[in-house]
Amino acid sequence: MSKISLTIDGLTVEVEQGTTILEAARFLGIEIPTLCYHPDLSVHGSCRVCMVEDVQTGRLLASCAVEAAEGMVISTRSSRARRARRRNVELILANHPQDCLSCYRSGSCELQEISYKLGVNSEDVARIRGENRSLPLDELGPALRRDPNKCILCGRCVRVCEEVQGVSALAFAGRGFSATVTTAFDLPMAEINCANCGQCAAVCPVGAITEVSEIDAVWQALEDEDKFVVVQTAPSIQATIGEEFGLEPGTVVTGQLVTALRLLGFDRVFSTEFSADLTIMEEGREFVARIQGNKRLPHITSCCPGWVKFAEHNYPDLLEHLSSAKSPQQMFSTLAKTYYAQKIGIDPAKVFTVSVMPCTAKKFEKDREEHRDSGFQDTDAVLTTRELARMIKEVGIDFANLPPGAYDSILGSQSGAATLFGTTGGVTEAALRTVKELLTGEPLERLELGFVGIKRAEVEIGGRTFKIAVVSGLAEASRLLDEVRAGRSDLDWIEIMACPHGCVGGGGQPLPNSQENKDKRARGLAQIDRHQTIRKSHENPEILELYREFLGQPLGGTSHELLHTSYQARAR
Repeated sequence: MSKISLTIDGLTVEVEQGTTILEAARFLGIEIPTLCYHPDLSVHGSCRVCMVEDVQTGRLLASCAVEAAEGMVISTRSSRARRARRRNVELILANHPQDCLSCYRSGSCELQEISYKLGVNSEDVARIRGENRSLPLDELGPALRRDPNKCILCGRCVRVCEEVQGVSALAFAGRGFSATVTTAFDLPMAEINCANCGQCAAVCPVGAITEVSEIDAVWQALEDEDKFVVVQTAPSIQATIGEEFGLEPGTVVTGQLVTALRLLGFDRVFSTEFSADLTIMEEGREFVARIQGNKRLPHITSCCPGWVKFAEHNYPDLLEHLSSAKSPQQMFSTLAKTYYAQKIGIDPAKVFTVSVMPCTAKKFEKDREEHRDSGFQDTDAVLTTRELARMIKEVGIDFANLPPGAYDSILGSQSGAATLFGTTGGVTEAALRTVKELLTGEPLERLELGFVGIKRAEVEIGGRTFKIAVVSGLAEASRLLDEVRAGRSDLDWIEIMACPHGCVGGGGQPLPNSQENKDKRARGLAQIDRHQTIRKSHENPEILELYREFLGQPLGGTSHELLHTSYQARAR
């Protein structure tokens, strides 16, 4: 591709033809504010916050949408460009709720940050403020909450839902002052074909789409002397929550995380990695049984609740291919109210289970009717990474300087394989480490699958070549599943994660959820795996003890009753 040269703020830069002015400026380290722009999505060009001036023509240009041209001279700092940006932000604020102090996104709101940087003040906004919208909130679902009054019509949520996830649950409706982003027939999100993945919340620059908060419910449980409150932390959290406290993405903070949870008042602190190892014991043997019994292939993983709900809506004919093994979250919660309650001699009715998860779909998963095998609702509350960070900040804990703690025993030990659940390709890596040793006694070489899109590989086990695929992002998953549905696939195993990069890119993770940050988080988890003494699920001693004392054997009667589930077709 040919190169072009242009000048931005007196600096000359050479870029590939087709590069936008915004991209060229960022290459030079020049900051131009944006709202509707997102590097992972198509260009929208609606907010006009990124205006720059073409010095030669005197035209104001939207830098995110205009390609750089040979010999172009651009000023990002001219008085006209600065005034245009400021006025456009003022116009957005003129029809935006002024409730920053109580807003869920205060402190991480992109509109708030840009307003501050541009010097926008309330008097200027008040002069142009007119009628304000007063639209009903959508807060019926367990996972996501929509406030259309805060929507700035940037279209990020619409584009990520269509382009990355292939769901298209959100769309623009109306024109002019009546324009909104909404669902089909303006139905609540709980009643539509929504995967609850939370990618819309992850890209929303304001507080128009957020997770449904369960912070108050958790505080209430912690303050109830009659409750025995246990918490589990998903594998990815130990490499992501540090971002909320100023640490570099991917920084491993396992010890600080455990200590913080104890300071919050949890009675026991466990790792979901324990039940991830348990998932491998069940699903690995399920895969072996499937291939030995010549059952229909491919085998498809089911630990991601966003993907499961997507399949129930869009691929009900393929549900028989999904593993019946519950997700690690649900396995853990079931055991906490059965095995663990028996072990420590506590009434299971008093056990309140909390999980800290990277995703919003886990909030939906906990409320599924089938997840009550303990005799109670198995998981009582789900906190996203962001919610837990808010709780830690609320009580003034200096997270970054906490001494390290260790997970409690019995349900707290884990392998390196379980840690890999936190990024795409990790479930496959973990499962095949166990499957290969079960079948051959030989160790599996590191596969290093991931990160984005579809990755295919072949693995030789016991003289047979298994064809596997790993995919993240539901639009990419649909491409693969359409092959299976059409009978054009020869795959034996498919791992699907709803969110790009898997759990490190979950809708409940710290913001910004950028590609760079997700890469760093994944590398942090790989580092944990490399330094673990136990790196295979079937070598976890507490897992082996659990089977000896309680479950019997994988796929046995007790494990089938407590650790496996079924799925249901849902309307599109």
